[in-house]
Amino acid sequence: MASTWPTEVSFLRDLVAIPSISGDEAGAAEFVAEYAHRAGLDVVRDDTSVRVSVGDEAAGPTLVLASHLDVVPPGDGWTRDPFDPVIEGERLYGRGSGDAKASVSAMLHALIDLAHQRVVLKGRLLAIFSYGEETRNATMPAAVERAGRLDAAIVGEPTSLQLAIAQRGLMMVDLVAHGDQHHAGYAADGHHANAITALARAIVQLEGVVAERVHPVLGVTTATPTMLEAGVSRNVTPPLAKAVLDVRSTPLWPHDELEAALKARLSCEVIVTSKRLVPCETPAGSRLLAAARRIAPNATTYGSPTCSDWCFLRHLDVIKAGPGTSRRSHTSDEFVDLPEVTAARAFYAQVAQEYLS
Repeated sequence: MASTWPTEVSFLRDLVAIPSISGDEAGAAEFVAEYAHRAGLDVVRDDTSVRVSVGDEAAGPTLVLASHLDVVPPGDGWTRDPFDPVIEGERLYGRGSGDAKASVSAMLHALIDLAHQRVVLKGRLLAIFSYGEETRNATMPAAVERAGRLDAAIVGEPTSLQLAIAQRGLMMVDLVAHGDQHHAGYAADGHHANAITALARAIVQLEGVVAERVHPVLGVTTATPTMLEAGVSRNVTPPLAKAVLDVRSTPLWPHDELEAALKARLSCEVIVTSKRLVPCETPAGSRLLAAARRIAPNATTYGSPTCSDWCFLRHLDVIKAGPGTSRRSHTSDEFVDLPEVTAARAFYAQVAQEYLS
């Protein structure tokens, strides 16, 4: 790499070159921990995360910079090696370049900047780089338990450096309809229930089924069928039909209430398979958001449609902000615009200094 690139870019390219598909983050974790240690920072690496800190917890609040080291599998459609990161113009290509290793690099270098500039912080700045965020096995909850008292957090995810002040939750639901297995030739008799027909009626009911609660930032909760399963044979009415439902919730619908509403309003069996990813929002009167707005007065606030580790930090004062765009996450030829990585390095450092002053 040309020497003209700043260190956050050089580090990012090296980090992207380490495959760290969820469950196999050890190489990336070791690389980050050793780099932070050589920079003179306090480092803890364990089975939950790499945690890097500056400042003194006894001197004031703790601000967390939280992101993750794991990436999704490359998948198909790449025109380049996903783990041989290439810079073309001002873009770096590679799996995880935006989601979310750009945030990791910018956050780590923000800590290095504050430490090397000997900035006096009235509190602690702690980076938590977790594992398994892209799966059901996220380690952020355990990392938070080991991190001591925490007060506020910036979640590093691709937001184009805009400020996400709310985030949708995710509930996964199976819709199940029952019928009678029978020869399709006797359908005219009208004596037998068809599970597919019953399921279709329930799917039609999804339009606006829980739309009466409108969140001021995120809008309405959505319920989207994403998978269908039914059928025994082409000439047999099925006894069972199932649809998988992706429910993107807002803070106005606690998941227990949402589950109850779906069960009451849909004409089929409703089985919730996951509801741990709850919706989140920045608290009213947020000190952290006020600090971020002073540092980035032109940044817009918005509601994020995608889930993140925010749901495990929701008891804190939290915003989500990072380089890259989430529309490129998980895609082939994923990339990040490098000027955003450099801007994020300065943003994280300046917000931390503002919040901990």
